[in-house]
Amino acid sequence: MMGSARTAVVVEDDDDIRELITHSLTMQGFAVSTAASGQAGLDLVVATAPDLVTLDLGLPDLDGIEVCRRVRDVSQAYVVMISARTDEIDRLMGLEIGADDYLTKPFSPRELQARVNAMFRRPRTPVSNGAPTASNGSSAHGGVAAQGSQPTSPGSVATAEAPPAEEGHALVRHGRIAVDPDGRVVTVDGREADLTRTEFDLLTTLLGAPRRVWSRAVLLDSLWGPGWSEEHLVEVHVGNLRRKLSRLGPDGMRAPIRTVRGVGYRMEEPDGF
Repeated sequence: MMGSARTAVVVEDDDDIRELITHSLTMQGFAVSTAASGQAGLDLVVATAPDLVTLDLGLPDLDGIEVCRRVRDVSQAYVVMISARTDEIDRLMGLEIGADDYLTKPFSPRELQARVNAMFRRPRTPVSNGAPTASNGSSAHGGVAAQGSQPTSPGSVATAEAPPAEEGHALVRHGRIAVDPDGRVVTVDGREADLTRTEFDLLTTLLGAPRRVWSRAVLLDSLWGPGWSEEHLVEVHVGNLRRKLSRLGPDGMRAPIRTVRGVGYRMEEPDGF
């Protein structure tokens, strides 16, 4: 049992679905606040600093994609988009801007609960932009990323001037990239990368065994939990991670994450990055 209730904000304009989600999350131990519009949902996120946000795409005032973008400006809560839209472009766009998962209506409460449980098995990321952090202390929860992090592997080049880690925090370095697993901070040449928790967990998993080829199925199982088959989730988050790291590196340099065709991904030798 948790020492204190996790908190959730449900943003949904359909009364029945809002009640269904609220009941489902309450049964999981969440203290739930609800909103029927995008702006009201944003106000609740700022006011309550939730651990989880469920977000309908078809809201009456703001599009759910825009609401998600604004949520990401002020919160590192897990975000689950829930929508009747079935087009792949909607799912990909939601994931591109920082959603952690996407459910298509109709869905079962049991599926929602299973996906929420899978997300919360991963460690949380502290908010780096000054927004309040949830008070449930879940940053202490174990997860793949923290457990998989290792000291610099043979062949890695420590060139990044990252901020010094706090006492007891061992940095993991790979070329210009420096990772503080305990503080959950990634820097490139000393500049902090604005990663979502999924992107952070993905990077630290790859760095945990940089010479290993990680299959999409293994990464999916490790980061999202067992029973998932949507490997495009991994592809989208790898693409996001590459872009964010590359923006902070030297011009023209690509992030050292290699696609192994037909298998998955592994870290490359930095080669200047």
